[in-house]
Amino acid sequence: MEKIKALVSKNGVVIFTKSTCCLCYAVTILFHELRVNPVVYEIDKDPQGREMEKAFLKQGCSSSPVPAVYIGGMLVGSTNEVMSLHLSGSLIPLLKPYQSLS
Repeated sequence: MEKIKALVSKNGVVIFTKSTCCLCYAVTILFHELRVNPVVYEIDKDPQGREMEKAFLKQGCSSSPVPAVYIGGMLVGSTNEVMSLHLSGSLIPLLKPYQSLS
């Protein structure tokens, strides 16, 4: 979808979420704790939200369409993929260019 492409191409880290999703909240908090301020886009507040969910699944979000995490324009995945990267020590190097100094 063009809306997804536009947001992802203009921002280093984007998390597509739903306002009622506790896993979305957990991933967002993790990024803040890692000193990254992602763009958080709540798809349940968008009339095209259902189509966006389908697009995430087509792009490779395996376990759940949200949160859909993009870093550097690339789809990282959902909660399982993000947490696996974090536990293996591979998430921080991906986020390094987007970390704030404070």
